[in-house]
Amino acid sequence: MTTIAIDLPRNYATEENTIVSWLFTKDHKRIALLFFASITFFFFIGGFAATMIRLHLATPGGLLQPSVYNRMFTVHGVMMVWFFLIPSIPNTFGNFFLPMMIGAHDLAFPRVNLLSWYVFNLSGLVLLYALVMGGIDTGWTFYPPYSTQYASGYVFAAALAVFINGFSSIMTSLNFVVTTHRLRAPGMTWLRLPLFVWAMYSVSIVMLTATPVLAMDMFLLCVERFIGVGMFDPSRGGDPILWQHMFWFYSHPAVYIMILPAMGVVSELISCYARRPIFGYLGMVMALMAIAIISFFVWAHHMFVAGISIYSAVVFSLLSFFVAVPSAIKVFNWTVSLHKGSIVFDAPMLYALGFVLLFTIGGLTGLIVATLAVDVHVHDTYFVIAHFHYIMVGGTVSAFFGGLHYWWPKMTGRFYPESWARFAATLTFVGFNLTFFPQFILGYLGMPRRYYTYVPAWESWNLLSSAGASILAVAYALPLFYLGWSLLYGRRAGPNPWGATGLEWTTPSPPPTHNWELTPTVKLGPYSYNPEDGSYITQDGVKHAYV
Repeated sequence: MTTIAIDLPRNYATEENTIVSWLFTKDHKRIALLFFASITFFFFIGGFAATMIRLHLATPGGLLQPSVYNRMFTVHGVMMVWFFLIPSIPNTFGNFFLPMMIGAHDLAFPRVNLLSWYVFNLSGLVLLYALVMGGIDTGWTFYPPYSTQYASGYVFAAALAVFINGFSSIMTSLNFVVTTHRLRAPGMTWLRLPLFVWAMYSVSIVMLTATPVLAMDMFLLCVERFIGVGMFDPSRGGDPILWQHMFWFYSHPAVYIMILPAMGVVSELISCYARRPIFGYLGMVMALMAIAIISFFVWAHHMFVAGISIYSAVVFSLLSFFVAVPSAIKVFNWTVSLHKGSIVFDAPMLYALGFVLLFTIGGLTGLIVATLAVDVHVHDTYFVIAHFHYIMVGGTVSAFFGGLHYWWPKMTGRFYPESWARFAATLTFVGFNLTFFPQFILGYLGMPRRYYTYVPAWESWNLLSSAGASILAVAYALPLFYLGWSLLYGRRAGPNPWGATGLEWTTPSPPPTHNWELTPTVKLGPYSYNPEDGSYITQDGVKHAYV
C-alpha cells in the first residue's frame, strides 16, 4: 500500500506548534486566538448566569434564593461587560486582522500584546476567586454606599479584577494606535484604510482616555472598603454622586467601546455580501470619530434622577440626542449600500442585517430614555435593560458572530457548514427579540430591574422572555459545535473564498507567520469599483468579477 504525503504550506498555527511556543508567542494572530479562547470561556460563564436569571424569573416564585439571585445578575453583568463585550472584537479580530489590513507584519509592540493577554487572564482569575469564595451582589455598577459598607461577598476582589482588566485594554489600544500610525504599508493612506481599521482606531482612542478614570474609581473604592477612608460613602463624609460621575464618565463611552468595533465589522460584511463598496466612505469615517468624541460628553445621561441639577440634565439630554446623529448616518449609509446590491444571504450577512435592525431599535429607544420626562418613568426598569441589551447583545454579539463566520476560513483555512450557520443566525435573531422585546413592555408597565420577584400580572411577559432566552442560549451554543467540526472535516478554503476586498484576503488561508514575505505596496483604495463591468479591484491590483 502506497502512502502519499501532502506537504502543506506552513502557516502561523502549524509552525513550531508546541504549547510553549503558543504561551510565549509574539505573533499577533496566535495571540488573537489565545484571547478568543479566554473570551469564549468567560462568555459562557456570563451566559450561564443569564440563563439562571431568566429561569428564575419565569415565574414570580422563582428558583433561587434572593442572595443567590443578586450574585447571579452581578456575575452576569461584570463578566459580560469587561470580559466579553469590551474585549471581544478588538482583542480577537482587531489583533488578528488590523496588521494584515494595513500591510504590517505584526503589531508595533508584540511583547506588550502578549502581556495584555496574561494581564487579562490574571484579572479573570481574580474575579473567579471572588465568585468561588462567595460572590458579589452589588450589580456591575458597584454603586456606593452599598458596595463600600453593606454588600456581602468579595467586592474588593471583584473591583481589583476590573482594575487589573483595564491595563489589558490600555495595552491593546496603545498597540493599535501606534501600529495604525507607524506601520501602514506604502500607499496605505489614512483615507484608504478599511472601515474596520478606522473603528479599531477610534475605539482605541476612547479606551486610552476613558479606562484610566475607571481604574482610579475602582482603586478609590478598594481604598474606602479596605481602609475606611471616606470617598463615596456619606456616612464617612463621602459623596455617592461623585462615584456615579466617575463611573459613567468611563462606562458611557464603554457603550461605544463595545459598539464601535461592531460597526467596523458590519461595514466589512455589508460591503462584501452586497457586492459594492460602503456608501459615503468619508462620512462613515467622520461618523466613527464623532461617536468616539461625543461619547465623552453624555455620561450624566444615566443620572437624570440621581439629584443632579435640572440645567445639567437638560444639557446632557441634548448631547444624548447629538450622539444619535452620527449613529443614524451609519445606519443610513449601510441601508444605501444595500440598495441595488447583489446581496448574498450567507450567514455573516444574516448576522449583519440582524445587527442593523437590532441596533436601530436600541438606538431609537435610547432617545426615549434620553428624554427627561420619559426617563423619570422608565428609569431603573426593564425598559432600560431591554434598550441596553438591544445595543450591546443584539448589536455587539451579532457583529461578533458575523465577523467570526466571515473570517473563519481565513483564520483556519476551513469552511463551516453554511446551512447550520444560517440556522444559527436566524435562531439568534428570533431568540433575541423574543427575549428582550417583552422587557420593553414590562419596563413601561413599571417592573423594576434587579428585583428577584414581581406581581403575578407580569408573569406572561416574563415567561415569554424566559422562553426566548432558552432559544438564544441554543443559538449561541450552536457555533461552538459546527465550527469545531469544521476544524476537522470542513472543506479547505482558498485565499479569498468570499470574493472580498482588502489586504488580508491576498494572503493564503491560514496566513503565514509573518503575513507576507515582502511588505505589500498599496496602489488603490480598499474599495475600488469599476461601474462599466461591475468588477472590483483590490489593493494588489487584481480584478475580481462578482457572479
